[in-house]
Amino acid sequence: MRDTKLSFAHVGIFVADLPRMVDFYTRVLGLVVSDRDVYPDGREIAFLTLDPSEHHQVVFASGRPADLAYNMIQQLSFRAPSLEALRQTYLALKKEPITELGPVSHGNAISCYFRDPEGNRLEVFIDTKWHVPQPCRTDIDLLKSDEEILAFVDKQVANLEGTVVRSDWERNRQAAF
Repeated sequence: MRDTKLSFAHVGIFVADLPRMVDFYTRVLGLVVSDRDVYPDGREIAFLTLDPSEHHQVVFASGRPADLAYNMIQQLSFRAPSLEALRQTYLALKKEPITELGPVSHGNAISCYFRDPEGNRLEVFIDTKWHVPQPCRTDIDLLKSDEEILAFVDKQVANLEGTVVRSDWERNRQAAF
């Protein structure tokens, strides 16, 4: 085991249309621009964060070809503070011209997947009280009440092998760290 533990801090992404991406991430997902600059050669960079104690968590840098045939990002995930916050994000996303808006239950998380304006796959999610071996994926209706959604998840995972209460799973995982 390492003596010094690392922690993940931020991600940088090349984008084709920086103003459009900054608009989407600030307006729809609530990130705040902490710094922004234009280099002498015209390239742009923007630093965004959700945490006032972090200068940036996401960096957008211009330079991605607009006609790039393949997107290297598998997904970027954002944790919502509550089921209601996840639902409100989902409702806001429904008003956007995005693709693949899909709320699902993974048993251990309730997630909403979608594509940003440049096709990057994003997830907004909350954890549930369960640890469930993955992959596990079932469509879910985020417009139902919190009680109905949580009961749905409980029923979904009730007979899945390896399902345990998250706190027990976390306690057992501590030895690996």
